[in-house]
Amino acid sequence: MLAAISLALVLVVLAASIAWAMTEGRHRIVTDAREAPAAAPSGASPSARASAGPSPSSGPLRTVTIAAVGDTMLGNTPDLPPSPSTYLSAIRSALRAPIVFGNLEGTLTDQSVSKCPTPTPTPTASRPPASGSPSAPPAPPTCFAFRVPPSYATYLAQAGFTVMNHANNHSLDFGYAGLEDTLAALRGVHIANTGLPGHVAVVTQRGVRVAFVGFAPYGYTASLLDLPAARALIRTAAERADVVVVYMHAGAEGAGETHVTGREEVYDGEDRGNPRAFAHMAVDAGADLVIASGPHVLRGMEFYRHRLIAYSLGNFAGYQDYSVDGVLGISAVLRVTMASDGAFVVARLVPVRLVGAGQPEPDPSDAAIRLVQSLSKKDFGPHAARISAGGVISPPG
Repeated sequence: MLAAISLALVLVVLAASIAWAMTEGRHRIVTDAREAPAAAPSGASPSARASAGPSPSSGPLRTVTIAAVGDTMLGNTPDLPPSPSTYLSAIRSALRAPIVFGNLEGTLTDQSVSKCPTPTPTPTASRPPASGSPSAPPAPPTCFAFRVPPSYATYLAQAGFTVMNHANNHSLDFGYAGLEDTLAALRGVHIANTGLPGHVAVVTQRGVRVAFVGFAPYGYTASLLDLPAARALIRTAAERADVVVVYMHAGAEGAGETHVTGREEVYDGEDRGNPRAFAHMAVDAGADLVIASGPHVLRGMEFYRHRLIAYSLGNFAGYQDYSVDGVLGISAVLRVTMASDGAFVVARLVPVRLVGAGQPEPDPSDAAIRLVQSLSKKDFGPHAARISAGGVISPPG
């Protein structure tokens, strides 16, 4: 009986995916949290969402599928790919989903003055923060500032991206002017934004409202170091949407940082948060899915309170931006299907490898699957996500 029910559920999800693929448009509505109608009275707990009155997903539960990747850039001016419009072509089928999320590790701007000390920015070269806004942090000893032309937003949209995150250490690489250019470029191709202080992006797909909230350990983003504020923002998202996805740019980085330690992690003198504690807090506050990047390597996955947590999706694309040696070049696309009440339905890890100067391609060796399988078991034991040889992800037990 249980097997028959499971088979029926899989068939329903498959049929929905096929039906979506046959439609000509994405039929999505992107809003800021401040514009979205609340699904529950102010102060209601996440568990109250289902009883908060009529919503777009009232009635039989629908499903929504999200494809998510880690750190994404298409180069760094003047080092740009010779054919940017086809740079992501090899991986486009893996990204095909109603909602596609990525962490934008840089800016879409023609601004020339960066945060890096060489050349030293002049006081009037970039727009200062608005009154009351946090200032950008001082540049670290090793400084990287990433930008591509604003027109590259078109290539992200063509690849399928619908939501991009700015909660990371590169969103202010070219000051607030560069950030504003980036936001305008993405809005121009109908890609939603998340990760700035107090911001929740709500994407509506097939009547299911999906909220995205991004966090990083910086004051100019929604901060993962301020747990009370983060908790409140996630609860706000839960009041305004059927499904809540939390992104965190958390943890130390580098080839030796594949493990989730369960402790506060520090890199280059920066407090990068305690990823596991933050992820658990996020679920407790109402998150239905937690995804991450920042360490530049894949990390393990676990289930907490029946919600999937992917602790790092690594690097996804970067023309001469990232090292691709060893585990740094192993990547993946995470595809997750959830019911309209946020319940996990099914997920799959699609293995990817960065080749050449950092171009993503399908990886027939399945290195990502084996790596995440191993890391999940070592780091989370009985709470580890079960990952089949084909990359299908299921809860433990």
